[in-house]
Amino acid sequence: MAQNVITSTKLTNLTPFHSGKVRDLYDLGDEFLIISTDRLSAFDVVLPNGIPDKGKVLTGLSKFWFNYTKSVVDNHVISTEVEDYPEELQTDAELLKGRSMLVLKAERVDVECVVRGYLAGSGWSSYQKTGEICGQKLPAGLRESDKLPELLFTPTTKAEQGEHDEPISIDEMQSQIGADLTDQLIEISFALFNSASQHAENSGIILCDTKFEFGLRDGKIILIDEVFTPDSSRFWPADLYEPGKPQQSFDKQFVRDYLTEIGWNKQPPAPELPDSVISKTSEKYREAYRLIVGEELNI
Repeated sequence: MAQNVITSTKLTNLTPFHSGKVRDLYDLGDEFLIISTDRLSAFDVVLPNGIPDKGKVLTGLSKFWFNYTKSVVDNHVISTEVEDYPEELQTDAELLKGRSMLVLKAERVDVECVVRGYLAGSGWSSYQKTGEICGQKLPAGLRESDKLPELLFTPTTKAEQGEHDEPISIDEMQSQIGADLTDQLIEISFALFNSASQHAENSGIILCDTKFEFGLRDGKIILIDEVFTPDSSRFWPADLYEPGKPQQSFDKQFVRDYLTEIGWNKQPPAPELPDSVISKTSEKYREAYRLIVGEELNI
């Protein structure tokens, strides 16, 4: 690919505190610097190819959604403008521009909060086998991609790189983090989903499902990491929605489908992606940004 792809970061004055599947985290003492690379993971494995512009789309969409949802719950963002960053980061301004966030530190809640509005992905697979998702019974006769009778909260473990997120029940979540915190996170997660769904619908997009991460700062719940991006959410074009089958999407389902078609066993190392898949995936990410934010991604 001719475009510049950033799959790893190295700052002049700092070394990464932690590198996840997509993001590199730098410890600045009282804050963290999060850099979204162009790395792509599928089935919890980081792929060898980067996706042009992906990190900038993730950061741009998170910036939009953090601002959009701050009336629902506070978040960790201090700034996404490099000129606001500490002096020691200014020498790396070109790398950081458009793909980084300066954020507050928080005590991470080690559960991913998944909200499902439609029957798809692993939820559809589980429903076919048991009629349930994460122990929650659903009506018989639902089709793939059907809208669910009500939103479902289906938490998972928060896995580190190379490990798999595992579904847990709400009871298990309560035993891990407490009933009160669980109830609060469910309420906030549903409120976030409903708020974003309305904007997405107005933008011609169906929000199928998403996942959130939360932290505690001075005992207060805040939204952290990313929010409503193609990496954390399943978006469908509303004008093409047709239940009873898989939907076209703006997320990395395009890559998942390709990897499934070629028979990859979902274990590392992941195979190289052809240029056609890389290019199409980049276009999907940029299109999601354009529709949601209402303007082209400004590189």
